[in-house]
This record gives sequence, C-alpha cells and structure tokens, in this order.
Amino acid sequence: MSNRLTLTLDPQALATELSGHHLINGALVPAKSGKTFDVINPATGDVVAQAAEGDAADVEAAVAAAKAAQVEWAKMTGRQRGKLIGECGALLTAHSEEIGRLIALETGKALRTESRVEAGVLADAFHFHAGLGSELKGETIPFSPDMLTLTVREPIGVVGAIIPWNVPLMLMALKIAPALVAGNAVVVKSAEEAPLAVLRVCQIMNQVLPAGLFNMLSGFGPECGAPLVAHKDVGKVTFTGSVETGKIVYKTAAEKLIPVTLELGGKSPMIVMADADMDKAIAGAVSGMRFTRQGQSCTACSRIFVHEDIHDAFVAKLKAKVDAMVMGDPLDEKTDIGTIISCEQFDKVNGYIKLGKETAGSVAHECSAMPTDEKLQKGLFVRPVIFTGIGNDARIAREEIFGPVTCVIKFSDYEEMLEQANDSDFGLAATVWTTNLKTALDATKRLEAGFVQVNQNLVVQPGLSYGGVKQSGIGKEATLEAMLEHFTHKKTIILNMT
Repeated sequence: MSNRLTLTLDPQALATELSGHHLINGALVPAKSGKTFDVINPATGDVVAQAAEGDAADVEAAVAAAKAAQVEWAKMTGRQRGKLIGECGALLTAHSEEIGRLIALETGKALRTESRVEAGVLADAFHFHAGLGSELKGETIPFSPDMLTLTVREPIGVVGAIIPWNVPLMLMALKIAPALVAGNAVVVKSAEEAPLAVLRVCQIMNQVLPAGLFNMLSGFGPECGAPLVAHKDVGKVTFTGSVETGKIVYKTAAEKLIPVTLELGGKSPMIVMADADMDKAIAGAVSGMRFTRQGQSCTACSRIFVHEDIHDAFVAKLKAKVDAMVMGDPLDEKTDIGTIISCEQFDKVNGYIKLGKETAGSVAHECSAMPTDEKLQKGLFVRPVIFTGIGNDARIAREEIFGPVTCVIKFSDYEEMLEQANDSDFGLAATVWTTNLKTALDATKRLEAGFVQVNQNLVVQPGLSYGGVKQSGIGKEATLEAMLEHFTHKKTIILNMT
C-alpha cells in the first residue's frame, strides 16, 4: 500500500470503510465464501459493520502470501527489519486516537480509561521491539580448540497468531512485533467480537511492510482458527484466550510437533496485610481488578485476601471508590466504565453474580450506577460487585468470571492465607501489599504465579517478562528473551579447523 491512509476520527465511518474485509497479501479482500457476520456495538446493541467470515480457503490464501513474503524478509538484517517495525510504530502513534475510538466502538471499553490507553501501548510495543533487531545473536562455544563452534538464530517461518477480544491490540503487538523483527511472517486471526481495530492496524502497517508479510483474518474458531493452527506451513502458533480453547490449540499443534505459546486464564490473588498502606492498596484494587474494563482481564485481582484487622475498612473504602466511577457511553470522555463485550459474556457474568448472591453467607456490595441515557438502554452494562462473607472454596472464588466481580476474603493466619492463594488451577499474576520487607520477600517467593508485584498492580508492559504457570499458560511474552525463544530456532554450526 503506497498511498498513506487518511486519519479518520469518526469510528462509525471507519467501521463502515473496513466492513466485510480481511487483509491478505497487502490488500483488503472479502472472504472467499462471500460470508460476513455482524460486528455489534455493545453499548447500544447496534450493528456497526460486517466482518469477513473466514474459513479454510481464506487461511490457505493468507498462509501462502505469508510464506512467499517471508523468504525475502528473512534475508534482511535484524536491524533493517527493526527499522521498518519502528516506522510501523510511528504510524500507529499518529493513528492512536483513531484506533482508540474504533476499539471503544466495537468492544464497549471506555475511551478515556481503556481504549485510548491500549492504542498507546500498542505503538509503544512496536517501538520497543524495533530496537531488538540487533540482538538476534548466537554464541561461540569452546567445544574444542580444533573446531570453531557457534550457534545462530534463524526465523521459524510463518507464525499463526490468535488473539482475544479484551485487549486485542496490546496482546497482538506482543505477538506480531517480535515475530516480525525475528524474521517471520504472520497471519493473525482476530476475535470475532473485535475484528475492526485489528484490521485497521494491519492496514496501517501494510503501508510500510512488504505485501503478504502481515495478514489478518476474521472469523470463528472452528472454521477459521482451527485451519490456521493445523495448516502445514504454519511453523509456530501463539494464542491468548480461554483454557478450553488453548488445550484444543495445543493438541492440534502437537500433531505437527510445532512450538506453541499459550497465555490463558487467571484467578489472581491480591494479598493485603494489616500493615499495608490502605490508600495505595485501595487504588491497587481498583486498577488491578480492571473495573474500567468491566473486569474483563485474565490478570484481574478477583480474589482479594484482606487481613481481618482492616477488612471492614478496606471493603468500605473500595466500595466508595468504585461507587464514584461513572458507567456510560464508552466514547464519552466522562465515562470511567464501559460495557461487557457480548450478550454471551453478559449472561455468563450475570449468572455468576446470581450464583454469588445465592452462596451461603455471602454479601453482594453492588457499586456504581447504571447509565440513564435512553440510547444506552440496550447496552451490556453490569454494575461492579464486591462479594464478602465467602471462602476461597466458593465457585465464584475459584472459576474465572471475566467480569466486574471480585471476592474480598478475610484472613487472620498468614500461612493459611498463602495456602489458599495458591489453591487454584491458575497461576498467572499476584500482588502483595505490605510495608514489611520480610513479608514481601517471603510471599513473592512462595506465590505460585508467573507475574508477581509488591505494592503496585501494573498491567503488562513491554520489557517485563509476562506469562503464567499451571493452567494459565505456557511461555512468556514481552521481552527479548521471549522473542528469541519463541520466534527463532537455534542452529549449531561446527567448522573443523584441522
């Protein structure tokens, strides 16, 4: 694409422009079958666009284009590739407001608190990985004085990336930026609920990248995602999504014996000791629970263990903080909290809230207020709920809800609490809030999670190794190490000097 794209700040106009297309071999194209499906604005229930409904034929075209483009791309130096990825980052920065508005339209995430932030992190991830092009280094090995022994890093080939709907662009960037810098070509399959911003990003980047190097498909898992994972020319799969789907991806990839990165679910504990700075811990619970994202985050601190000495005060202050947050039109600058992504997820979250209310001993503290705007009456809004009076064995404390629901669990015994915090199928993230260094060091050492923080609750950041243990996934993302381990092969070369 030689002509620069026009910046479009009207998200509906942009959605209409993108409607009904994949991006394959540098061009916007319809699905081979001609089929489309609706893209819904979850704040209003309105259909804002059509998405191309991909299947195996579209996968074949995208993978073929990627395979052809990758040959010449791999011949470039890592620094040359990094320079082009940096140019992509600059273009994405220029389009960040446009992208943020489009995300808000299709996902219902509030523009000011979520979507605009995600668009900025997207660009930052490309700038970060662009600088890693010169770090695709091998090693020299002192195997024998008569032999020159070394290793080199080589790209895998075609990478299939399957991304979720909650933070589609940030999580996509952590996959495609390192894959491209390392010399691979990429085919991305977007979540069916959120295809538009992903398509726009692909379109923007294709102004810089060689045609076919970065392709984007939309569609449903069985018809589009499964053929991508199974395709004979896809040499690596990276997936973020549910545990159930992740297991299917893993089994399919195992049939081909190809490497897989999986970033799956979480039920992350937040531990608040009696000596914690209360105000910091409250702010950390609000941000860590991702209330501005309606709790739709795998790292959400949906189990908050609070010492009995401060439990009641903590709950009261947390409720007051969330009560003050405004729920409304995602594109309104006054809005703090947007919507749930889809009717299916809306029903699931409300089902868990009902279950929580029926749990013996539970108290449901409902927060914030539903929007009153008439045009939002069909929107998928859910009031955040803080549950107290339940134990770690309750279903709502064990199963991933992916909604604005958290359980504040009172504890008195530190050892018992740590045992409960680790008593989970998941192990993605955890936080500890204390002013005692000994407690902080002990807890971070013993918590079974891949991403542990003390007195803060940052989201994923480029440069910080991110990934979980247990059923939260396989592999790490966001670092140089991840780029080398997940998107290159190591080749050993021995030259006999005798």
